[in-house]
Amino acid sequence: MDKCPGMDGRFITADDITCPSCGATVELFSDEQKRRCPTCGTRVTRVAAPACVSWCAAARDCIGPARYDKLREEGMLEDVSSVPAEEGAREES
Repeated sequence: MDKCPGMDGRFITADDITCPSCGATVELFSDEQKRRCPTCGTRVTRVAAPACVSWCAAARDCIGPARYDKLREEGMLEDVSSVPAEEGAREES
């Protein structure tokens, strides 16, 4: 796999997240999960993991085992290793 099409920089978006400690606005890009608040230093975390990582069977290979495992530890996604690559895939007789 050369590169996930979702990682194309042309499609990265920015979201303004409110710091839970001081109320400052923290800019998080769509490829980031967390960032420190520039005002108070609190770690601000996105509520959900990137959409494709939560359902794609290739997510672990795509983002790497370390990042994948960290997202799972943080409760950002469930293990999708047992999910078939394509929904509705049928065995051929």
